[in-house]
Amino acid sequence: MSGSLRDTLVVAIDQAVAAPYCTSRLADAGARVIKIERQGGDFARHYDSVAGGLSAYFVWLNRGKESIVLDLKKAEDAALLHRMVAKADVFVQNLIPGAAARAGFGAEELRRRHPRLVTCDISGYGEDGPYAEMKAYDLLIQAETGLASVTGRPEGPGRVGVSVVDIAAGMYAYMGILEALLERALTGRGKSVKVSLFDAMADWMTVPLLYQEHTGKPPPRVGIAHPSVQPYGLYDCADGQIVIAVQNDREWSRFCRHVIGDATLADDPRFAANEARVKNVEALNAVIEGVFGKSPRAAVTGSLRKADIAFGALNSVADLARHPQLRRVAQPTERGTLLLVASPIRMGETPEGFRPVPRLDAQGPALRKEFGS
Repeated sequence: MSGSLRDTLVVAIDQAVAAPYCTSRLADAGARVIKIERQGGDFARHYDSVAGGLSAYFVWLNRGKESIVLDLKKAEDAALLHRMVAKADVFVQNLIPGAAARAGFGAEELRRRHPRLVTCDISGYGEDGPYAEMKAYDLLIQAETGLASVTGRPEGPGRVGVSVVDIAAGMYAYMGILEALLERALTGRGKSVKVSLFDAMADWMTVPLLYQEHTGKPPPRVGIAHPSVQPYGLYDCADGQIVIAVQNDREWSRFCRHVIGDATLADDPRFAANEARVKNVEALNAVIEGVFGKSPRAAVTGSLRKADIAFGALNSVADLARHPQLRRVAQPTERGTLLLVASPIRMGETPEGFRPVPRLDAQGPALRKEFGS
């Protein structure tokens, strides 16, 4: 097994999205990850069957792991898990609040027994505060943190179309574990890492929060546009659409000269500075649409390239599947090989493929033998 974490053993009671995201990335980095599943398996195995008969979520988030089914209410299974944890470097869990501690696998007790162990608890709202005992899922946290209120079109709020809260929490858990392992290399002692879905998304909501508190009003919902940078969004050309992004006043000046064809607009008081452009966005868009709407998309993109202005296409998921920049790798599964998106973390060449996605309890017999009393 290769990778920077190749000598790291991770034991995880992980389910759904956030914790499996974290542990799958540890597996990508070479860690040996043992996934503890209940009878019937992680319920994410059954979200859908679109990936060659398997759940798209499960295939994405559980590559490179070993699976064993344990019933922690049975003394012999609980004892087996304790023996695994005794040899582990990292223990990750995202059960409902208090469940891990009630089963004898609370972080405080585990670290008392095993001082070198890094524990990671992923929860909905954290372990204190008035919401600590509440169940939490991605959509609920999108709503609770205000993310849904700044997402969508002016007519109403919307959900971000992927599990952004779960992914954010999984990323923070991954980062926290790596930090704890680095510290352990210096001190010889593990740490307790705790991440909540709410905290993860609250961090991502810092800019809207500051906007609200310092202006007294929320950022507007603007659809495919930007609430505080202009021009930045979707525009119609004569034969299609284009997304543009002008990031600063220097780019705005080039945009006026080479794309709009009117250098005087760069100094127009309504548009000269970004905040002015945001305030006068309707007039700004009228100017841009007056030019773009009469021009073929190819001509607009040519002008944007000349001006060194960022632009892109409003692609569908089908377009993404055909995108020339998309890197894919092979993913072995019990139903055959699938093509997944390659890891965003590039260290050398793109790997030929990920390690397999385990069928339920695939390594159960071997693990029971390896960690037997």
